[in-house]
Amino acid sequence: MTDLQIAVKNLEGHTICLCKGGKCLYSESRGISPMMNFIADGVDLAGYSVADLIVGKAAALLFVKSGIKEVYAKTLSEGGKKVLGDNGVPVTYQTLTEKIINRAGTDTCPMEKAVANTANPEEAYALLKQTLSALKKG
Repeated sequence: MTDLQIAVKNLEGHTICLCKGGKCLYSESRGISPMMNFIADGVDLAGYSVADLIVGKAAALLFVKSGIKEVYAKTLSEGGKKVLGDNGVPVTYQTLTEKIINRAGTDTCPMEKAVANTANPEEAYALLKQTLSALKKG
């Protein structure tokens, strides 16, 4: 089995599964939190394959920043598909959607809004850190 096949198989019960050479990392945290935490903790994710429940532009930019090799998404946004495609990251998905909606179902996800005007992974990471910080402060 490939790393991506292992990640997809092990996604059950998690929000994200990253695999490389038999080593898998998991999280049950929602949204972009797992990727933000892996990056903040200095985890080297280069060459990993990822299976994720929801991949929007924000997550896709974090995958590119981290050197992710390939992606599977249960739900993928058009923006996420474009970012991955533009950066040569192969992606497969179950459902393609126009955009990622917030948890209340009332508007576009705030993380997607934060990165709407950038295609730069480093800039996206900084914007997402600011947005998460502002949301935590309420």
